[in-house]
Amino acid sequence: MGNAPSVVPRWLGPVSRLNLLFLRLGLRIGSQHILSVLGRRTGQLRSTPVSLVTLNGIRYVVSSESLSWVKNARAAGRGELLRGGRRERVKLTEVPPNERGPILRAFWHQVPGGRRFIARVFGLAPNASADDFEAAAPRCPVFRIDPLANA
Repeated sequence: MGNAPSVVPRWLGPVSRLNLLFLRLGLRIGSQHILSVLGRRTGQLRSTPVSLVTLNGIRYVVSSESLSWVKNARAAGRGELLRGGRRERVKLTEVPPNERGPILRAFWHQVPGGRRFIARVFGLAPNASADDFEAAAPRCPVFRIDPLANA
């Protein structure tokens, strides 16, 4: 297990835009959803593909500290999920570092296709284990996703 800072690959932007296109067309790709959050500087809606993890009936999303959507989610505290044409307004609550471990372990089990990418942004080896993911909890933002009542 490495302790290198998270490194977002250069190809992430173009691949994310292509992935967003497929998801907006209604294609279901694994556990991916489109998460849209208001930009903290522009006030414009910003969208990114995310994979959801469910643990004890609660949904979560994990990420890298270096991604803009994380900073936007902290500032906005809410957003919108889209999957297969279904939109849902959601509250985004950051999970304290000491509670993230089991969620990151669940990610490892539930999103096997995302392990190598998330391991890279967490600064872990490509073949990182569920234990490695759990140990990375202090430096890996996790947000709890709760439905918001329609206003």
